[in-house]
Amino acid sequence: MASHRKSRTPGTRVTGIRTPALATAALTSVALLSQTATAAPSDDGKPSLEEVEKKVDDLYRQAESATEKYNAAREKTAKQRKQVDTLLDDVAKRTQKLNEARAELGSFAAAQYRTGAGVPDTATFLLADTPQDIFDQRQVMDRMTGRQKEAVDDYVTQQSETMKKRQEATESLQTLTETQGDLKTAKATVQKKLTDARELMAKLTAEEKARLAAIEKEKQKEAARKAAELAEQQKAREKAAAAQQDGGTSGSTSGSSGSTTSPSTDSSYTTKAEKALAFARAQIGKPYVWGATGPGSYDCSGLTQAAWKAAGVTLPRTTYDQVNAGTTVPVSQAQPGDLVFFYDDVTHVGVYIGNGMMIHAPKPGTYVREESIYYDGESSIHSVVRPA
Repeated sequence: MASHRKSRTPGTRVTGIRTPALATAALTSVALLSQTATAAPSDDGKPSLEEVEKKVDDLYRQAESATEKYNAAREKTAKQRKQVDTLLDDVAKRTQKLNEARAELGSFAAAQYRTGAGVPDTATFLLADTPQDIFDQRQVMDRMTGRQKEAVDDYVTQQSETMKKRQEATESLQTLTETQGDLKTAKATVQKKLTDARELMAKLTAEEKARLAAIEKEKQKEAARKAAELAEQQKAREKAAAAQQDGGTSGSTSGSSGSTTSPSTDSSYTTKAEKALAFARAQIGKPYVWGATGPGSYDCSGLTQAAWKAAGVTLPRTTYDQVNAGTTVPVSQAQPGDLVFFYDDVTHVGVYIGNGMMIHAPKPGTYVREESIYYDGESSIHSVVRPA
């Protein structure tokens, strides 16, 4: 029931996911248990068990929504810090060149003083020992005048460029400071939501916790049933596709080449997906930690990013960027290695392993595990994306 929520304009949701009849069937098996949790608040104002459960779930989802914002802010901060460091290095180099140009101008000024460049021509003629001295002195000054002009032009250019880079560095530092503020806010929000959720759970009696656990168990049974149903549908579809391909091949040697263009037939994708799944399986049992990307703990998008990185594929950091990092396919055509996204705002993700199951990092207080993609109901599935 965990998610990583962020406001997002709907538009890529897989069609056909919300089915009232199926949703009703999914709830039937937990109806009796749910009735025990829907009692109205007691006279002393204490919330009902259902209200507590909903509040806790909402807090976890809000916490993980803040986690995705934290992940995005941290990634942005790292990029901006790198940009600022580059600008500061550039400013330092330009300042050095500016100092060198200033020193050169100083040397020209000293030379003019030593040679009497500022003395009028008449005085220079009268003070010279020989006509040759006058000629030699003018030749030197002509050459110095040309070099002086170049030095002055270079100094002005260096000064202008250095001032511009300093301004860029100042603006980048300001932006970095603002992003760090966003990072701090997101972190505080996560911690506050998780604390509130824990405090609510701590107030439940042992009997109430047992009733919640029973309701959760029934939901898991229904999710497993739906996963098995999807597995049967996929097997039937694969068998039909194989039969069709065999029939096409017997009729024409070129028939198989046009029988399907599904990415699932791409052996290179299958190879990469196997590597991603092998990595994901090796992480089972490691704790969910918000903002974590491994190796000792993960959040949901950190796990999927690390899994596909092990297969040589670079995914973005957040769920709402990962959802655009591949080809969207129907849930019924999901293949091992595909990414399954959840909720309208695309705030949770897992790695599909086949038979309606996935590996994911669910929420704070849990561990990386295998679970039905229907763990939070069929309507929670947003889309399936095939990366690579």
